[in-house]
Amino acid sequence: MLGELRLPSPVVEIEDHRLRVAGVRVVLKRDDLIHPEVPGNKWRKLKYNLATARELGFGTLLTFGGAYSNHIRATAAVGAYCGFETIGVIRGEEHLPLNSSLQYAVSRGMRLTYLERTTYRAKTSDAVIGALHREFGDFYLIPEGGSNADAVRGCAELPAKLDASVDVLFCAVGTGGTLAGVAAGARADQLVVGVPVLKGGAFLEDDIVFQVPVAMAPLTDRSSVRRDSPSAGSLVPRSRLPAWWRRMVCSPCRLAARPEEK
Repeated sequence: MLGELRLPSPVVEIEDHRLRVAGVRVVLKRDDLIHPEVPGNKWRKLKYNLATARELGFGTLLTFGGAYSNHIRATAAVGAYCGFETIGVIRGEEHLPLNSSLQYAVSRGMRLTYLERTTYRAKTSDAVIGALHREFGDFYLIPEGGSNADAVRGCAELPAKLDASVDVLFCAVGTGGTLAGVAAGARADQLVVGVPVLKGGAFLEDDIVFQVPVAMAPLTDRSSVRRDSPSAGSLVPRSRLPAWWRRMVCSPCRLAARPEEK
């Protein structure tokens, strides 16, 4: 098995005079400390996928990612720890020697295969998935970034681990699964804001709004999830964050540890 997980993960408060002047309290949920090889949202996104794969009788996990994908690394790790074979479908051509991320994945037993970029963009098509099945046989498919209903379910558990005084949650957005989960698990009076890490990330908004009710049904009423509601999550480009926030996140801050509310 995976070994000792640091759960619940710590919550630390940022001590910065600019926050005090603004009258704002900022805390960080240190999910990066959950496990050294499966940090942060990766464990939350993968744990229910592992349970589903095992329940359905699959022995192999297949997933997608770029050459420096943290998701590829994490999938390789959980596969090694939890007894699954793993296959990583990597965007682009093979380059040798492997970079440190892919070398780590291989060291954890992951088989790598490569798709040129045009084909990779069609990775969810029946043609591409069928070709992968013909090459590798049966496998449990985990989407790029791990974002699916099981991932959203895992990430939805995060807001309940935060202090009740937290009224706004900021979340980095890659594929949208973590933001969808956090939005689904947030209280009705909490605002959830996603900051895309990719240029033009606003295209994810429809995906996120769709993922929340689909993944959490029947816990979430789809009709109540809208772009303008706190539970839907809002996508905000980093350039539109308040100037004091942009300065703060770019500056080194001293972290003061504090106990987590369970």
